[in-house]
Amino acid sequence: MKKVAVIMGSDSDWPVVKGACAQLSEFGIPYEAHILSAHRTPAAAADFAKNARKNGFGVLICAAGMAAHLAGAFAGNSTLPVIGIPMKGGAMDGLDALLATVQMPSGIPVATVAINGAKNAAVLAAQILAVSDEELAARLDQAREKMAAQIAEKESRLQAELGC
Repeated sequence: MKKVAVIMGSDSDWPVVKGACAQLSEFGIPYEAHILSAHRTPAAAADFAKNARKNGFGVLICAAGMAAHLAGAFAGNSTLPVIGIPMKGGAMDGLDALLATVQMPSGIPVATVAINGAKNAAVLAAQILAVSDEELAARLDQAREKMAAQIAEKESRLQAELGC
């Protein structure tokens, strides 16, 4: 199975980003997490992105706030799928990061999840990898069934409380 790279621009992103790592672990997907900055370590970030495919990665997840250039920088240096996680914070409380992550030029896409949407970034990475991995696809199906069962249980408890 291909690995997923989970890249954050700063260690301050870790409290949110570790949710993506936990979700990847739950699906049995190997991953590496790194701190690389598009602005403070541009050569190292570009080198990682350029060599990601040959180093066994299948998807790149990039989390960044404010200027949020990280996902775009990785997408510009790799043809692997890039998923951006805009991080909450800054003067615009994450809206600037969302816009910077989602507004990419034609030909250099970044799939973008919600602000602080680390878990969904991991699920999307799993779905991308599952295109060519039936066992992973089955684990995703099981996760969906589990979510549906949890909602059905919550509905049952609500209806019991309402006396219906």
